[in-house]
Amino acid sequence: MTSSPSSAVQEARKTLGRRLREIRLSAGFTTARAMAARAGWHESKSSRIENGVITPSDDDIRTWAGVCGAQAQVQDLIATARGIEELYVDWRRLEGAGLKQVQESVLPLYERTQRFRVYQSWVFPGLLQTPAYTRVMLETVASLRKAPGDIAEAVAVRMARQQVVHEGGRRCAFLVEEWVLRTVINDPDVLAAQLGQLITMASLPSVSLGIIPMGAPRGVAWPTESFSIYDDDQVAVELVSAHLNVKQPNGIAEYVKTFSELAGIAVYGTRARNLITDAITALG
Repeated sequence: MTSSPSSAVQEARKTLGRRLREIRLSAGFTTARAMAARAGWHESKSSRIENGVITPSDDDIRTWAGVCGAQAQVQDLIATARGIEELYVDWRRLEGAGLKQVQESVLPLYERTQRFRVYQSWVFPGLLQTPAYTRVMLETVASLRKAPGDIAEAVAVRMARQQVVHEGGRRCAFLVEEWVLRTVINDPDVLAAQLGQLITMASLPSVSLGIIPMGAPRGVAWPTESFSIYDDDQVAVELVSAHLNVKQPNGIAEYVKTFSELAGIAVYGTRARNLITDAITALG
């Protein structure tokens, strides 16, 4: 990407800060320092909130609105601030209630989405995975991040979630880096079966599968993170330590542009199948 994924969080903080600044100015406080003095805060706190350095707490927002006579906006402001905190979620926090709960939490999003655009630079897309591949992936997650071991239940939820590919006239475009086809995780037989599944799923009318060949010339599209675009409403980004939800229009537009650029260097149809069968052959 052209900017750090966490920049979406900072941009959201700045947007909220600008809104709070407008409320302050409308209330007659010409400086952030004057606002802080009335609220009983350190003189820099208001400035840090307005400039997006920190996200205000619920109590901060209530105090701000109270001082500025904007109590009617409290609930909306609090919801906005909480949404910012939901943008960037540490995996350990997300998975603390169990891997099954993580899989279930996205079901409403999947069910309302009509167009999926998924780029994977690490593993095979979840909507295309075999049960055995999903199990291996979740076992790795549980081991690395000390997540609860409800793996069988989580696998079952993910497999049931794949039904969206077959329903409702959805369109599902997947882009996978070629090196993913050749990355053996745990067991070559699991990978071989997964590669066969990829060929099967690519034949579905609702699925477009593009493979980005190793050595393909790159333009500006050089993301390191895997991401999924749900309609034009939300982007989910997979980072090493956290999960990022992008909902700002400008942030979504960056990922849409990047997906389009990556799609332009991918191969499809027979050429994609040839890369997949070459990977199977390489397994012996």
